[in-house]
Formats: sequence, structure tokens, C-alpha cells
Amino acid sequence: MFLSLFGAVESGLMYAIMALGVYLSFRILDFPDLTVDGSFVTGGAVAAVSIMNGISPIIATLLGAIAGFIAGVCTGLLHTKGKINPLLSGILMMIALYSINLRIMGSSQISLLQETTLESQIVNIWEKTGIDQVINGLFQSMGIERVPTTWGILFFMIIVIIVIKLLIDYYLKTEFGLALRATGDNQRMIRSFSANTDNLIIVGIGLANGLVALAGAIIAQSSGFADVGMGIGMIIIGLASVIIGEALFGVKTIARATLAVVFGAIVYRFVVTLALRSKFLETGDMKLITAVLVIIALITPKIIQSQREKKRRREKQAQLEAGEFRNA
Repeated sequence: MFLSLFGAVESGLMYAIMALGVYLSFRILDFPDLTVDGSFVTGGAVAAVSIMNGISPIIATLLGAIAGFIAGVCTGLLHTKGKINPLLSGILMMIALYSINLRIMGSSQISLLQETTLESQIVNIWEKTGIDQVINGLFQSMGIERVPTTWGILFFMIIVIIVIKLLIDYYLKTEFGLALRATGDNQRMIRSFSANTDNLIIVGIGLANGLVALAGAIIAQSSGFADVGMGIGMIIIGLASVIIGEALFGVKTIARATLAVVFGAIVYRFVVTLALRSKFLETGDMKLITAVLVIIALITPKIIQSQREKKRRREKQAQLEAGEFRNA
């Protein structure tokens, strides 16, 4: 059980990068971007091919993120310059990326098991510190027998997520970031201040898909392979993380909203892990679990709000009736 939950936190942090990208497009820009399913694979494909050609895993991961950024920019151009509906722009780019990703990889799947990846480099460096023995010894003294082979990936991902989150928080508070947020809220208003909303949308969608591709590059190296179908349903996972995080932790400020998205991704992986441990659910049911989670996360806040509204009305009605009784 402990190992399953540990794996959920570790993978949740990886997917949190993708969820932050989805948050930028869907919440900040109010742009229904379906490019995510394609750009996630693009990041993994570019990173895998780069590693196979002897490029450093760190450089390969960054190249994957840049490729995702370019894909996002293309989606933004289709919408702003081509005047294509935002939803259709994302669908068109997602379809195009399927063929592009196949071209990049040369086959439907690339194995990285025999290659030096970012994960293997981190594990090698981490093993020299001896921290694993200390942490595992502490948990074993608490009666937990099965412990992780390495804690290096978890701590590395925590650092990466903190850096990305702080950079997004800072960026969204800059002049350009504020204009980006205003574009998502009211394009007509921000145009009245002579802001170029087309450029803002292009850059914003590019950054969102850059984060998605970065997650794809990291997850491909963690999984040990890049597959042309690994991006199917990523947009739903990202939305689930955003919606669950917002429902549980709130969105009063940008800093709180981005933190909620990160925790939402971890909670999502927790729920999926626990659900798959049940006897009647199988691995193939993961997409169904995701859909149910999103439905629950969308409906529950509305039900709670409706109940609160009914309670307020009843209290107000009771006060009016009490006032009329006293006057009588």
C-alpha cells in the first residue's frame, strides 16, 4: 500500500507539470485547447529521439518542451490569424501532431531502457548521497517493510514543481502576465488599451503546450519508452487535476490556484491508485475512473452551492415570517 501511494505522489508531481499547462490555457486564457493530447507525445518523442542520438538527457528534455511550445504557437496562429474556432484549432493541431510524432519517432514506439535518461542520471547521483538508506531505515523502524528503491526522483520532482510554480506565479503578475489574464477575462476590454490580444494568445498557448511537452518528456524517460498513443486522454487528466484542485483547495489568488492544481494532480493519482486496487476494477478502466472523477468534481460544487442557496432562502423566509408574526 505504501509503495502504491508513494508511486501516486511521484507520478502526480510529473503530471502536475502538464496540469499547470492545462490551467494556463483553460483557466487563464479561457481557451479550450485540445492540442495537449498531441503536444504531450511530441515532448516525449523529441526527448526520446534526441537521447537515442546521443544528446544529453537534460538538453533532450528541454528540446521536447521547445517542440511543444512550437506546437502551441501553431494552434494559436490557426485561431488568431486563420480565424478558426479555438476548439477546432486544437483538434486540427492534435490530428496533425499524430502524423508528425510518427515522423519524429520513425515507429510507433521507442524504447529507452538501454539508454541514459534523466531518471537514471538522477538516481546515480542520488545513490552517492546515502539518503535512501536513512529514509528507508526510518520507515522500516516504523514497521513499513516494503520501501522505495530510491527517493531521488520524488525530491527532484518536488524541486522542479516548486521552481515551475514560482515562475508561473511571477510571470502572471508581470505586465505581460496581467495582460494575458485580462485577455482570458475580456478580450474586448484589453483591446481598448491597445494590447495585441493575438500575440498574447499565441504566446500563452505556446507556453501551456511547452509545459505539457515538458511533462511528456519527463514521463517518457520515467516510463522507459515513448509511444505515439501515450497522449490519449491527457486533456481529461489535466482538466481533472485542475477541477479537483480548485474544488478542494480554492482559487482566491494565482499562487493558491497553481498550488491547488499541483495538489489536484496528486489527489487524482491517489484516487486512481486506490480505485485500481479494488477487485472489480481493472487497469483498462482508468479512463472511466477519470471521467467519473471529473463529473463528480464538476457536479459536487454546484450541488453544495444549490443547498447553501436553499438554506439562505429558508433562513430569510423564516426571518420574514417571524417579523410579520411580531408585527401582528
